[in-house]
Amino acid sequence: MGIYKQKWMEILQRANLQGWTVEETDDAIHINMPNVTDLKLIRDNIPGTIAGLTLDIDEPKERLKFVFHNGHETFDYIINPDAD
Repeated sequence: MGIYKQKWMEILQRANLQGWTVEETDDAIHINMPNVTDLKLIRDNIPGTIAGLTLDIDEPKERLKFVFHNGHETFDYIINPDAD
């Protein structure tokens, strides 16, 4: 796991979001939320939320995929899509 991905895992695990599980895979970070979670609301707010959280990361940016799932639907969000 790259240091950038490791930092994201630390941030997400520290957030201690009730009912959410955060797992690291080879190609992404998978975030499973309770099935009542509104994925449209998450999808609409994720760019601003991610931008605020990246202020805590001093490591060089890397391409990183997040996979959000609520038991019914899934969507992917890629940060730093142009990074190596």
